[in-house]
Amino acid sequence: MKKNKILPIITDNIKTLAGALIIAILIRSLIIQPFYIPSSSMEPTLLVGDRIFVTKYTYGYSKHSFPFSPNFSNNRFLSQNPIQGDLVVFKTPADNRTDYIKRLIGLPGDEIQFIKGELFINGKKILRKKTKISTPIKCGNFNFDTNTFIETLPNGVSHLASYNKAGTLQNTKKYKVPSNHYFLMGDNRDCSKDSRFLDEVGYVINLNLVGKAKIIFFSNDTNKSSLLKFWNLNKSFRLERLFKIL
Repeated sequence: MKKNKILPIITDNIKTLAGALIIAILIRSLIIQPFYIPSSSMEPTLLVGDRIFVTKYTYGYSKHSFPFSPNFSNNRFLSQNPIQGDLVVFKTPADNRTDYIKRLIGLPGDEIQFIKGELFINGKKILRKKTKISTPIKCGNFNFDTNTFIETLPNGVSHLASYNKAGTLQNTKKYKVPSNHYFLMGDNRDCSKDSRFLDEVGYVINLNLVGKAKIIFFSNDTNKSSLLKFWNLNKSFRLERLFKIL
């Protein structure tokens, strides 16, 4: 008699857990997904220890919208084009699994080039204005003394970009963005593995776009504390970054 009573309870609990898991996967895949920022390639916009929400519906859906990128299709559904200046999460072309976040600089057909340390798009120099930001920018375990600028892209979108004072990328060849691909760069220009490195990242195909970064929902300085040392978390909270719109 007891077994007959226990079995339905176990079954109901399994159904509840399975339903909750399915709902969580659907929300994560179709609506919004949290990401952790582990590197300094997007400083000063994003810091190591930032936790962000990324909307999955902004650019439509592909196999990379789902956990483990199941290979059910090489098409994108409900596709919408990203906008120059967006903060884009994407799967790296090198392995189609690792998530990167960079800023979209070049659209299909654009030509990107650095000349004397300044960014040119389609032969026109990008307007930039030097800021008074003097906080050192990280690069791994090192600090860079940088100049930080407000760069304004051809569509009017502005963003921060930092360049190492001690020596920055001066001149490059022209990068011609292929059809259905995008050119993305880190805001920490001298400490970012991005589309400039054709053998490692290169041009990112539309299929690999995961979503658009929207908001920082939590941030803590991992140099001062970690989540494992919860008793020190109050020393590492970056309260000024909570719920910051990107």
